[in-house]
Amino acid sequence: MIWYTVLVLAVGAERVAELVVARRHARWSLARGAVEFGRRHYPAMVTLHTALLVGCLAEVWAARRPFHPGLGWTMLAVVVAAQGLRWWCVRTLGPRWNTRVLVVPGLPLVSAGPYRWLRHPNYVAVVAEGVALPLVHGAWLTATLFTVFNAALLTVRVRCEDAALGAGGAAAPVRAAAGGGAG
Repeated sequence: MIWYTVLVLAVGAERVAELVVARRHARWSLARGAVEFGRRHYPAMVTLHTALLVGCLAEVWAARRPFHPGLGWTMLAVVVAAQGLRWWCVRTLGPRWNTRVLVVPGLPLVSAGPYRWLRHPNYVAVVAEGVALPLVHGAWLTATLFTVFNAALLTVRVRCEDAALGAGGAAAPVRAAAGGGAG
């Protein structure tokens, strides 16, 4: 279980790195007249993504969930792939990427990288990671609860981003990563 704790803490550290990047990008966007959308749901997103990390550890340690190699190694590969997709999104959007929904007026939509194929590829990474990270070590209850609550939250978040796209005309939202870097 120690190696799983290290994995979850590493994902938590990655979220902190996202916050650092997001703050720098927010300054860039705001300096260019960005307008923020979705402030009301942002705290819920931070809470949910933080709860994912806490739930992973709490369930594994408290319920003494066993490691099943076939499932665990497969889910670890999904976690790694999700991280790759997330950072591909960050790299593709550059300074327009953020954990918040910020619209810089007049910027064209991004249609490179994973945005060629998906409107919200970062959320594919969030969904995949939210299922896979807990299941690396059998935390099926955390995976289930996160998935249900995240589906509700993403319904709000995607509508918010799509509305921001419409409100900004040709503007592109600064696409969110994982909820304040918490998941």
